[in-house]
Amino acid sequence: MAALQIDIMKIKQLLLLKNKGLSNRKIAEEIGIDRNTVNEYVKKLHSSGHILKTLLEKEEKELQQLFPSKEAMDKSRYTALHDLFPGYVNELKKPGFTRQHLWRQYNQERIDHYSYSQFCQLFSDWLQSKKVSGKLNHIAGEKIFIDYAGKKLHIVDKQTGEVKEVEVFVAILPSSSYTYVEASYDQSRESLVKSVGNCLQYFGGVPRAIVPDNLKSAVTKSSKYEPVINKTFRDMGDHYGCVINPTRTYSPQDKALVEGAVKLVYQRIYYELSKMTFFSLEELNKQIRILLERYNSYKLQTTGISRLKQFTCFEKEFLSPLPCQVYQIKHYNRAKVQKMGYIYLSERKNYYSVPCRYIGKHVEVQHTIDTVEIYHNKDRIASHVKSYQKVVTSPLKIISPVHTSITARGAKSFLLKRQLKLAYIQPPMFQNLSISKPILK
Repeated sequence: MAALQIDIMKIKQLLLLKNKGLSNRKIAEEIGIDRNTVNEYVKKLHSSGHILKTLLEKEEKELQQLFPSKEAMDKSRYTALHDLFPGYVNELKKPGFTRQHLWRQYNQERIDHYSYSQFCQLFSDWLQSKKVSGKLNHIAGEKIFIDYAGKKLHIVDKQTGEVKEVEVFVAILPSSSYTYVEASYDQSRESLVKSVGNCLQYFGGVPRAIVPDNLKSAVTKSSKYEPVINKTFRDMGDHYGCVINPTRTYSPQDKALVEGAVKLVYQRIYYELSKMTFFSLEELNKQIRILLERYNSYKLQTTGISRLKQFTCFEKEFLSPLPCQVYQIKHYNRAKVQKMGYIYLSERKNYYSVPCRYIGKHVEVQHTIDTVEIYHNKDRIASHVKSYQKVVTSPLKIISPVHTSITARGAKSFLLKRQLKLAYIQPPMFQNLSISKPILK
């Protein structure tokens, strides 16, 4: 606007002459400025609703606020746009949203708007200064990155004092940086599938793609161009209605975000856990969840809002609904019920009991990461919580008094001989053979 280019002294002269009844043309001649400039100032004067005599009594500072200089106006215009940038970052994460859409919206809201090219340049400069430009490549609800942390956590066996290492699963929604963390016994296919299911439950929805970073438990064969996904993980993707899209082996850009998240997990979660001792995986994960909630609530330096708020405000609505049931891998085995009324599950090298009337019969064993179910002629005859220790598990309510008596007298002796013969475990470890609690349905 031309009227913003004259100094405050000439503005006072303009007001004085206008108060005397001079025309705009005459005022322009008297002051020595362009007539259009006078027209602009007079228009602004009328729109402000101020009385000329009142304005003439004001100090220069007050007049400056009513008629700001070009420099002040430019600063005000830039500040107004600058304040919009953090919100624009989140808008651009919405599917189909572009800078052209942002500029049109800005153009409608501001009279003194920048041109599209100026708008884009100022936005790019701001993004570079905040180091957030890379995040604009990630669309809300499009994908999650998953990986295991390189450093492990530990739990302590209460009975033996043995310290066991456990894996740590990390997932991040790159658009909002919303993060999920949990510990698991290992990186097996079953553990990975369970962690992904828990992760999606935590997020409350399903993205369009899961990116597993070429994990061995998800990818059969790594490739620079097209990694091969194993059948289990493909089935899991079908169950949740998303695709499995592993990162390219030779693309650091694909890994940088989740590796950065892992580094922050070390600082914000591992450090706090190092001061504590845990005696079970459940106990460890309970504390991880507390620290995770705190971590997601921290305000980010780049945006000034937390991961949780970014997720709830800008990303959650773009996730697909969860299916009714969590996906679990189910394995099938055939087994023969042994003399003591137990079947042997070779996968975990442990025993599960069945009613004594099935001794000598062949049964079908169906097991997931959490449960072991035993069937005879399609009828379920026993159900157990899956054990990850070398123990006998017995649902006591389905065992006859005779079987219970035999178990009490001879189970340890029989299984000790059996284990020594197969050399699976050493005698000192087997002295504390325990009975785990079953699932009773």
